[in-house]
Amino acid sequence: MAWIYLLIASGAEIVWAFTLKASDGFTKPRIVAVNIAAMLVAVWFLVQAMRELPLGTAYAVWTGIGVAGAAIIGVTVLGESMAPARLAAIATIVAGVAMLKFVDG
Repeated sequence: MAWIYLLIASGAEIVWAFTLKASDGFTKPRIVAVNIAAMLVAVWFLVQAMRELPLGTAYAVWTGIGVAGAAIIGVTVLGESMAPARLAAIATIVAGVAMLKFVDG
């Protein structure tokens, strides 16, 4: 169950990062509300996952999925750069997260 909690936390972190950008400097109240809710959900589920998973693994996976997800949304939704080096960096993050999952099962 801890890994499911961690995936939910990671998804909420991606929403948090995207709405942070979309809030336009916290000038859009509805988006800010979604941002705060996503942050609270992310942290709550991360805490639940950390009840069973090692700190280093849980935090690394959470931030790794969040970084990769935010970068993918940046490319697909916001039109950010798809430079090969950027895509390779995202793939490296995903590979590292996958390795942590298999190491700590």
